[in-house]
Amino acid sequence: MRRVLLILFTFLCSPFTSPAQTLETCQQAAEQNYPLIRQYDLIGKTTDLTVANIQKGWLPQISASAQATLQSDVTAWPDEMKTMLNTMGVDVKGLKKDQYRVGIDVSQTLYDGGMISSQKAMARQQGEVEAAQTEVTIYQVRQRVNEMYFGLLLLDEQIRLNADLQEVLSASEKKLASMLKNGTAAESDYNTVRAERLNVVQQATSLNSQRQTLTRLLSTFCGLEVKVPVKPVLSAAVAQQQTEQRPELKVIDARLRLADAQEKALNAALMPRLGLFAQGFYGYPGLNMFEDMMRHQWSLNGIVGARLTWNIGALYTRKNDKAKIQLQRDLAENQRDVFLFNNSLEQTQQNEDIARYRQLAADDEEIITLRNAVRKAAESKLAHGIIDVNDLVREINAENSARVQQSLHEIQMLKEIYDLRYTTNN
Repeated sequence: MRRVLLILFTFLCSPFTSPAQTLETCQQAAEQNYPLIRQYDLIGKTTDLTVANIQKGWLPQISASAQATLQSDVTAWPDEMKTMLNTMGVDVKGLKKDQYRVGIDVSQTLYDGGMISSQKAMARQQGEVEAAQTEVTIYQVRQRVNEMYFGLLLLDEQIRLNADLQEVLSASEKKLASMLKNGTAAESDYNTVRAERLNVVQQATSLNSQRQTLTRLLSTFCGLEVKVPVKPVLSAAVAQQQTEQRPELKVIDARLRLADAQEKALNAALMPRLGLFAQGFYGYPGLNMFEDMMRHQWSLNGIVGARLTWNIGALYTRKNDKAKIQLQRDLAENQRDVFLFNNSLEQTQQNEDIARYRQLAADDEEIITLRNAVRKAAESKLAHGIIDVNDLVREINAENSARVQQSLHEIQMLKEIYDLRYTTNN
C-alpha cells in the first residue's frame, strides 16, 4: 500500500501534471524536494546506531594482553629454607627475573546503576534535538515559497493590467488615426499616444521576462512545474494565532528533555557497579609461586570472581555539573521567552498590515470607478477639442495606476495573511 501511495504522489508531483499549482501544493513539494529533508533519515539511523552501540555495554567485555618484564628483584626462598632443601636433595632454582604472560580478561556487568539506560536516553534526546533543528530549517522553506509565489501572482496581475492598458491606448490610437485622417487631430497627438503604447509594450516585455525567471526559480525550488499560480481565496486564507506549534519551540522542548536525561546520567554515575570477571593467562610465573620456583616452565592459570566497584569521584564535580545543566535549562527557557516576544511583535505588525490593506482595498473599487469615468470623459473632451492628448494620456495612466494599486493591495494583503499563518504555524 505504501508503494502505491508513493507512486501516486510521485505522479502527482511530476512535471507532466497540470502546471496550475496552489500555494499549499508548492509548499509541500518544496519541503519534499529540499535536500535537507534527507537529514531526517540520516539522524534517525545515526541515533539507532548510537543506541545499539550503547546497548552492547551489557555484552561480555573481552580484552587480550601480552607482556614481558625484567625485574630488579623477585620473590625468593629464605637462605635457611634453601639450605635445608638442598641438604634434602631438592634443587630450588627460584624465580627468574625475566617474566612473560599472554592472557585474556573477560568481564560481565550485572548491575550498572542505570548508566547504560541513561546513556541511551541521552542519545535519543540528542537525536530529537538535531531532528527538531532540521525541522526549523525545512519550515523556513515555506517563507521562501511564499515570497516567490506571491511575487509571481503580482507579476501576473501587472501583466494582465498591462494588456488592458495596451487595449485602451490602442483604441485611443485608432481614434486619433481616424481624426488625423479627417484633419481634426494633429500628427503629434497621434505620435504621443503611439509612443505611450509602445512604452507600455516594452514594460510588458520586461514583466514577462521577470515572470519567466521567477517561474523557473519556483519550479526548480519545488521540484515540479509551476506556470499558473492559483490566487488563494481571501476567505480561506484567514490565519489563527497558534504560536505553540512553531518548530523553534520544539527545539527548546527537546533541549529541556535532553537536560533531564543528562541529570539522570549524573545520578547513575554515583551508583555502584556489580559484575563478574574471569582472567586466564599462559606464562611464567603462574599463580603457583612455589611450583614456579622449582621449575622454570610456562603454565596455564585462571581466576574467576565477582567485583563490586563504587567510584565516588563523580561527587567532586557533581555540584558544578548539576549547575551547568540548570544553566542549560535557564538558557533554553530564555530562548523561549525571546522567541515568543519577537513572534508576538511580528504578529502584531502583520495584523496591523492586514487591517491597513483591508482599509485600502475598501476604497480601491470606488477610486477605479471614478478614474474610469474621468478617463472616458477625457476621451470625449479630446474628441471635441477641449483638452489635448497629454491630458488624456495622464488620465489613462491614472486609471491604470489605480487598478495596479488595487491588485497590489489585494496581493499584499494575501501575502501578509499567509505570512501570519507562517508566523503562527497554522
